[in-house]
Amino acid sequence: MARKKKKSTFQNIENFMVVLMALITLFGVVASVLYYLTAQ
Repeated sequence: MARKKKKSTFQNIENFMVVLMALITLFGVVASVLYYLTAQ
C-alpha cells in the first residue's frame, strides 16, 4: 500500500513538473507575441 502511495506521489510530482514546463513555455510564447504586437 505504502509502495503504491509512494509511486503515486512520484507520479504526481512528475505530472506537476510537466504542467509547470508547459505553463512556462506557454507564458514565453504569449509574452513574445505581446512584445511583438506592442513593438509594431
